[in-house]
Amino acid sequence: MSRRAGFAAFLLAASSLSAFAQPATLTEQQQLGQRLVTQSCGVCHAKPQITAQQFGPVLSKDAAGGDEKIMRETILNGTPRMPGFKYLFEPAQVDAIVAYIKTLPAPAPAR
Repeated sequence: MSRRAGFAAFLLAASSLSAFAQPATLTEQQQLGQRLVTQSCGVCHAKPQITAQQFGPVLSKDAAGGDEKIMRETILNGTPRMPGFKYLFEPAQVDAIVAYIKTLPAPAPAR
């Protein structure tokens, strides 16, 4: 049993070391944006299940034509189908959301 525990500890240590060795792909600002998108935007802009309906468009670097100014305005003021978040997010948080969205690849064209 102690051999198994030792092997498990070794695997745990090795996996945690490899996580630190990999370079972060997102900056701190983009990571904040990722958290905010997951918490506040994912309910409409992501499919919770394969069979579930998605209400908003897929978010990607091409959203709003790739124009950061339009992205900010849409996040703050909303659209007829989307609420605005100007009373929820601070300007730095909106910047973080836009920075994160700019890292998302454009979806593949529908077949």
